Amino acid sequence: MSRTILEARNVTKRFGGLVAVSDVSFDVTEHEVMGIIGPNGSGKSTMINMISGSFAPSSGSIRLRGAELAGKPAHKVARLGVGRTFQLVRLLPELSVIENVMAGAAFGHRRRWGHEAEHFARSLLERLGLGQATGMPVSALTYIDTKRVELARALAGDPKVLLLDEWLAGLNPTELSTGIALIRSLREEGRTIILVEHVMDAIRSLCDRCVVMSSGAKIAEGTPAEVLSDREVIRAYLGDGDA
Repeated sequence: MSRTILEARNVTKRFGGLVAVSDVSFDVTEHEVMGIIGPNGSGKSTMINMISGSFAPSSGSIRLRGAELAGKPAHKVARLGVGRTFQLVRLLPELSVIENVMAGAAFGHRRRWGHEAEHFARSLLERLGLGQATGMPVSALTYIDTKRVELARALAGDPKVLLLDEWLAGLNPTELSTGIALIRSLREEGRTIILVEHVMDAIRSLCDRCVVMSSGAKIAEGTPAEVLSDREVIRAYLGDGDA
């Protein structure tokens, strides 16, 4: 039986008078793909930012295998085993493709340096279909390939939990199929992934369970089929007239 690897308990985030996330709790088990879905402005990315250490919760607890993450800075959260990508790709433009990935190896959960980091970075780039691009400047890459480099950099730290914040956003239909297949292959490797996504085909095909957020609150949790047929979820996405 899979063990719980990440626990969020009564997590709230306030920005002044705005409550962006309100009293949200959920568990993620090892080797699971958990989706966090909901309409725009529902608090999904704020939740991801709190797990990764970009934001500190106003209250509540986020634990990774018993270690408290809430309030720790992002670099310490990464050391503890959380890797992530961003909605807008964040690469180091002055570095080559392989140097960007080696940075993830040096500063992630498991530290690798020198030849070991380079070898591991090359193997990840091969794995993600970028074996011919190792020495290229990141400015020369296509959009989907910049996303692959960012994903490789996140994986280079050997994270216990991988956070993908709308990683599939902005891809054309062909790239989208490639991206879904790539995430599916990570799932088949047994990685634990928290996926924030608007692409419902990806949610249905990749996620074991989903947490649905609306106006900062969790309104449903279950399998994709369960939550996407829930009347409150339909109302949150489509409005009262369509529920």
